[in-house]
Amino acid sequence: MSFFVESTGNKEFKMVPPGSHLARCYRIVDVGTQATEWQGQQKFLRKVMIGWEIHSEEEDGAPLLTEEGEPLAMFKNYTLSWSENANLRKDLQGWRGIPWTDAEANRFDLKNILGQWCMLNVIHAEGKNNKMYANVAGITPVPGIIKKAGLPIGVNALQMFRLAEPDWELYETFSKGLKAKIEASPEFKALKNRAAPPAASGGGGGFDDMSDDIPFVSSSMLHDMQSSIERKMRRYDF
Repeated sequence: MSFFVESTGNKEFKMVPPGSHLARCYRIVDVGTQATEWQGQQKFLRKVMIGWEIHSEEEDGAPLLTEEGEPLAMFKNYTLSWSENANLRKDLQGWRGIPWTDAEANRFDLKNILGQWCMLNVIHAEGKNNKMYANVAGITPVPGIIKKAGLPIGVNALQMFRLAEPDWELYETFSKGLKAKIEASPEFKALKNRAAPPAASGGGGGFDDMSDDIPFVSSSMLHDMQSSIERKMRRYDF
């Protein structure tokens, strides 16, 4: 699986330094079915990209920001799978701090992580092109001492792009590389035969009913079991 820091054009981007960093999830992108080589064989797997804004400091204590004064961002690609060995499930269980039962995993709605805070374990590694990349190696909950001190205010708007219901206005904000990846998917190609719907209007993230004690669990998940099948369908169909 490839982890990367998204970039545009030839501009050099500042990498997040190695270590543990406070981060807020602000973007989830359905990139469709992608060709992936694994153990010498090509497979076609549904992929999703998750993005975080980083709220951390330089070694000298200065805020870790871009030249424009914005938080650095990190992204990680996942296979859209909830099997026990899937990296998506492993990372989200680490983030939650509590293992899921299969029943809980099967009714989990991925959009619930939007706007949520975590600690990203970042490492640097050399890619195939001999360049260094910052990689998300693990995710853990935010320590209580940081929560008590007060979490910062999120900067980026919460963004979710689904190929089943594309937000074309949001799509146009993506980098050329990300758009090219999405456009290579069969799901995107199928959209060519359909008229593009209006861009989704902005609004709240819809997380007011989430528990502060158990990350990612909403009241609808606890009290409305009737909707679990519908959420499961959305999760795999995006």
